[in-house]
Amino acid sequence: MLQDNRVRDDALILFDRRQSPAAAALQRGVCRALRARGHSVVTELSLANGRRADVVALSGAGDVVIVEVKSCLLDYQSDGKWEDYLPFCDRLYFAVAADFPRDIIPPSVGLILADRYGAEPVREPMEERLSAARRKAMMLNFARAAALRLQLHLDPACGFEA
Repeated sequence: MLQDNRVRDDALILFDRRQSPAAAALQRGVCRALRARGHSVVTELSLANGRRADVVALSGAGDVVIVEVKSCLLDYQSDGKWEDYLPFCDRLYFAVAADFPRDIIPPSVGLILADRYGAEPVREPMEERLSAARRKAMMLNFARAAALRLQLHLDPACGFEA
């Protein structure tokens, strides 16, 4: 940490210690890039189907984007649940490192190249607009998670986890 309480630019903070350092680095870059584009982001958001999305972004217009981070080929090959995220977003992306074999990512899904400092979309996904009821549910889920995490950050002894 720096003297004035700012976090060093190279510091990595793992949200729930489930991610590998490689996945956490990609997640950080994706979050930075989405914030630079005006989105609000929440990481590791539990969905109504029991899945947990790596990154959920909410645009100013209310668009819901999910980004699934894949730290390596084995991570991608051992994860068959990515289609379970489709009913919860308008657009779904995979975020991978520059050396990932991109041709194995399904063409209907967006592709983002990321590192610990940022990310760039290289392919846009097909868009499937959420129903009004699902959009409202996702926005409430997003807002509650963000508010609970902020409260936990402000008062770590508040008695709950986000």
